Amino acid sequence: MIELINFINRFQKLDNETEQAIIKSHIEETYKKDEFIVEAGKICSKVVFIKSGLVRRFFIHDGQDVTIWIYCNNQMATSMPSFFWQKPAYEYIQACEDTVVYSLSHENEQLLMEYPLYAKFQLKLLRVYLSGVDEVNYRFKLMTAKEKYNYMRSNFPEIIQKSKLKHIASFLDVSQETLSRIRASII
Repeated sequence: MIELINFINRFQKLDNETEQAIIKSHIEETYKKDEFIVEAGKICSKVVFIKSGLVRRFFIHDGQDVTIWIYCNNQMATSMPSFFWQKPAYEYIQACEDTVVYSLSHENEQLLMEYPLYAKFQLKLLRVYLSGVDEVNYRFKLMTAKEKYNYMRSNFPEIIQKSKLKHIASFLDVSQETLSRIRASII
């Protein structure tokens, strides 16, 4: 669980009491490749910190799955609207390979929010994640497909190295053939 504590301490230095509460509140879970962590139509009951593995967040539109994001080691993933508001998720979160996570239930998250240092961490993390999503959305509106791919290579190399081409293509909103041409032109 040291990975999770180190991750949190990068945002907010914890005291021993808060650290122990966090450790007690999380459980280690293992997901096999293709196993769902969150399923559309069901209430998301947890937020996960990825100890090792690869996780994809996506939704289905007109029979096609559309990748929203791909998460790697030392990242947190959840269906935010479903988790925070306890309503059915519109998206899926699925392990792309065998994955180990530290899982925090909604109930335990509510208890941890009573710890001021944990609440500060959550606020800082949400700011970083939301501003990151906003920046990627803004940049991607202005970039060509090749520029998007190069941005991902530079800023998220683990996603490019470990993900299936079809998932990267879906995230970049290009066909697999276009992505293959882009990759060939770079090599």
